[in-house]
Amino acid sequence: MSEEVEEKKGFPWLSLLPVILFIGLALLFVKGLNNAGQNRKLPSVLIGKPAPEFDLKPVAGLAEPVPGLKTSDLKKGTVTVVNFWASWCVPCRQEHPNLIELGKMSGKEGFKLVGINYKDKPKDAARFLRQLGSSYAAIGSDYSGRVGIDWGVVGVPETYIVDGNGVITYKFIGPISRKAMMEDLLPKIRKAIGKK
Repeated sequence: MSEEVEEKKGFPWLSLLPVILFIGLALLFVKGLNNAGQNRKLPSVLIGKPAPEFDLKPVAGLAEPVPGLKTSDLKKGTVTVVNFWASWCVPCRQEHPNLIELGKMSGKEGFKLVGINYKDKPKDAARFLRQLGSSYAAIGSDYSGRVGIDWGVVGVPETYIVDGNGVITYKFIGPISRKAMMEDLLPKIRKAIGKK
């Protein structure tokens, strides 16, 4: 009788299934966090093509007003880095200190940093920039999100490099970490400028 009881008790493999599933999901989550600062490889049909036509008004209520943004601003012989962002976007807040640094480098490196505020209320965008600062040379307000759609934005933040002829040469999806800025974005900017 006691042997039958021991056989039935055996090792409870089925009871470990939730633990195994939890560990598997946790490992996937950690892997995702480790890759969060890297550019996600989604192809853009706009690479090598002119930037879409747009004409955006400036964001109202900024402490230091900057002009709006239009397509012709991207065709003035200077490489332009176009950053789509929003005040409601948590990763935008995370990348913002790196954009401030990138903006400070723009004069020395020979490019221009501009922003497109995506599906955001101007008062919220202005508050965001008052709190965190800004190094954008221009900021267009894309309240409707139409310009973002034309550019193929799948989610903010996204950053594009546009050469001096208004042609998109590179797209970076997700928040720009310091490492991504130095090892990925800046070399691509220098390449678009013609530096090595």
